[in-house]
Amino acid sequence: MIPYGRQSISPRDVQAVVATLQSDWLTQGPAIERFEEGVAEYCGADHAVAVSSATAALHIACLAAGLGPGDICWTSPNSFVASANCALYCGARIDFVDIQSDSYNMDPDLLEAKLERARKEGRLPKVVIPVHFAGQSCRMDRIGKLAERYGFTVIEDASHAIGGGFAGKKTGGCAHASMTVFSFHPVKIITTGEGGMVTTNDAALKRKLERLRSHGITREEGEMHSPPQGPWYYEQIELGFNYRITDIQAALGLSQLSRIHEFISRRAELADHYDSLLKDLPLAIPHRDPLAQSAWHLYPIRLDPDKGAPPRERVFRGMRAGGVGVNVHYLPIPAHPYYRALGFSQADFPRANAYYANAISLPLFADLTRAQAEKVVELLKTQLI
Repeated sequence: MIPYGRQSISPRDVQAVVATLQSDWLTQGPAIERFEEGVAEYCGADHAVAVSSATAALHIACLAAGLGPGDICWTSPNSFVASANCALYCGARIDFVDIQSDSYNMDPDLLEAKLERARKEGRLPKVVIPVHFAGQSCRMDRIGKLAERYGFTVIEDASHAIGGGFAGKKTGGCAHASMTVFSFHPVKIITTGEGGMVTTNDAALKRKLERLRSHGITREEGEMHSPPQGPWYYEQIELGFNYRITDIQAALGLSQLSRIHEFISRRAELADHYDSLLKDLPLAIPHRDPLAQSAWHLYPIRLDPDKGAPPRERVFRGMRAGGVGVNVHYLPIPAHPYYRALGFSQADFPRANAYYANAISLPLFADLTRAQAEKVVELLKTQLI
């Protein structure tokens, strides 16, 4: 079976983990800070805070932005549920902005129209979470300008997108956002096994994020409510969580980060190869925004029934039966039973639903060979007959 995604672990990665296992620190040690500094430098951000998952990163980013009961958060319907769940964890309300029909990212025109309606009705969002689907950046220039006009905080969900960029700047540099979130799940660009990161250029947000990931505890005298009673002393000054990452994971992440150029280049090369192999088939290949550099986490195609493509389920089952682990990203968040129970309807987000109805993600990962990619396409052709 050729999976849709998988990690690439080198002997150097293994050695980095083994060296950490043999060190004095397995958690809350120096490897975490080195990993944070490495990601911040790579992305061009002032700060980075590593946590146990991208879901944890989204949660504490929302809390750091002040999101809470009575507030509203908007995100994309075309994402994994964590992009919306994070707002509900904070006691806030969630809503969605439909996607562009080509990029499958949040549509800035629809966002602007919805913001204007919300302004008139007195229900503007406090936080907007654009999702860089498949690794390609949203139109962050426009979203950033809308944030200035309407006064909301932008948290980029770049779980798919470390290594990508927009308008010549790396994703994660927070040029148009207060914070950016990354995922290091094994199918993502680089991995720590499980893990996530928040980048920001705001030192106060960085300190808030650090406290929230570790029970709301501080050892900084200037943050304490009472004079320290000794060098052992710490205080819990807010309600936080145990969202810490380990040094073992951070060591793997830092080693992986040293290979990110290799990973991004390889994924882009494979995407180009897919483009050339698929160009005459009854489907849409991924759109490429000329201002964006995709990290190519996913290669989503969209079957075109108007050109004779058969139903998605038939193609999906045929590909799986033939040894190709295709996948579908995503069932729109409002279509999940939990969100339907909150009052959402699939009909409210027609573009996300239209995309989902015919979407299939083909295998794409750094160790995929050109021969395997060609096998994927040859099998796909037999399913399209």
